[in-house]
Amino acid sequence: MVHIKLTVNSMVLIFLLIRTVGVFCRDLSEKDRNLRAKYIQKLLNKQKKYEGRIKLTGGPNMYEGNVYVFHAGRWGAVCDDSWDNQAATVVCRTFNKTGVATVGSQYGNATEKFWLDDVICQGDETSLSRCAFNRWGASDCKGDEAAGVKCLNKTDTLSLKKRKTRGKKLHEVLDLKKTGIRLVGGSDYSEGRVEIYHNGTWGSICPEAWSFYEATTVCQHLDMGYAEEALITFKYGFSNIILSGVQCEGNERSLFQCRHRQFGNVGCKSEKGHVAAVVCTQKLADLILDTITIERTAHLQDVTMYMLQCAMEENCLSRTAYEIQKHNQDWQYETRRLLRFTASSFNGGNAEFRPYLPKHLWQWHMCHMHYHSMEVFAIFDVMDKNGVKVAEGHKASFCLEDNTCLPGVDKKYSCKNYGDQGISVNCSDVYMYNIDCQWVDVTDVQPGDYTFKVAVNPHARVAEQSYHNNAATCRLRLTDSYATVFGCKLGRPYP
Repeated sequence: MVHIKLTVNSMVLIFLLIRTVGVFCRDLSEKDRNLRAKYIQKLLNKQKKYEGRIKLTGGPNMYEGNVYVFHAGRWGAVCDDSWDNQAATVVCRTFNKTGVATVGSQYGNATEKFWLDDVICQGDETSLSRCAFNRWGASDCKGDEAAGVKCLNKTDTLSLKKRKTRGKKLHEVLDLKKTGIRLVGGSDYSEGRVEIYHNGTWGSICPEAWSFYEATTVCQHLDMGYAEEALITFKYGFSNIILSGVQCEGNERSLFQCRHRQFGNVGCKSEKGHVAAVVCTQKLADLILDTITIERTAHLQDVTMYMLQCAMEENCLSRTAYEIQKHNQDWQYETRRLLRFTASSFNGGNAEFRPYLPKHLWQWHMCHMHYHSMEVFAIFDVMDKNGVKVAEGHKASFCLEDNTCLPGVDKKYSCKNYGDQGISVNCSDVYMYNIDCQWVDVTDVQPGDYTFKVAVNPHARVAEQSYHNNAATCRLRLTDSYATVFGCKLGRPYP
């Protein structure tokens, strides 16, 4: 019986195959061919028309929600890694508004695959696809890491900024003799949701804008070392939220020295059940930028675009370079002016600095013939006297290794032969000025005095003991023939 069924099924499949071949192989009239061609072209035009379009979902109105972008015939989410107000402004320009960024899937978990990750915008791009980002579809993000925006009128944005700057420090509104802080729900004493004791009860913290800066302060407050993870989660349980808008510099010894927006009966737009949580540790890496090396090595170099083709594939030049490539058939002979410099990052912590991605997720870049373990390891900004960014660059860590070490310390990490990447304790990773992308394209910057900022691990993707030595803020004097960088001071990647 089974044999008969198999025979019948085979005959049916053969019949359908013959019929299908007959349909596709028969001669078509000129009219049919034209109709079919028009139909296919219509589909292609429709896809091209929607390519790069943006939509917001999950919000209370059309100007607020998680960001989705259309690419290759389908919608995809945007990961909140590196997501900031400049990227939000690019999105909201679609609605002729300015934008405020949201993170942590504030408007619900992502329902589509992630198209974009590590998006870095200058703020004046015409679309998100014009910003720097990982290649399309390359993301390690989970559903609760969707990026979103609140698109506001300019007056609304100004009032929002004023509310943020008016936030008082917690010790100014609390009676510290009757207030406490603890971690609850973890597998041991060093992890859990953060709770505040006030008016005879314990309550949680709203996780909006919760970052390593706040988490580090909590661990310091509890004398538990440093923050290994800053979590927005429900896995440690939930209690009534009594504090929101916490904003720390990251170098406070007490959470009560941080500013806040509301205390008591607060509103929190985070997903229900999600609260602020931390995982503390006594051992972490700590990268320290060498300011003297930056000052000594900074210089200008004019290079033809023919020599920069690999760098262009990694978005290492300013937008005008790509416009020239698009509209000028002899673009290879055009030149770009590059501010080159050497950056040395010393690990002064008590643990190794390792990439956040596991080795099997590193990305192979064919042109340079190397793996990227962190898509954005460093960023470089040139700003005018008003703090407006006039040029920027970024450096992917294609080779995170021990280039130099203190006496008595053996080198452990080397990128040769697909080796492990990292920076050992008391060793430095050095990016020489002659390496691709170790520059800022200043071709379009007018001569004058500027601020030059270099930051490593800028988005705190890898936990560190401190982020106040990750950035060097320097003075830059740019002329028609030379550039000089001086007066560098260490600080946070972002103010």
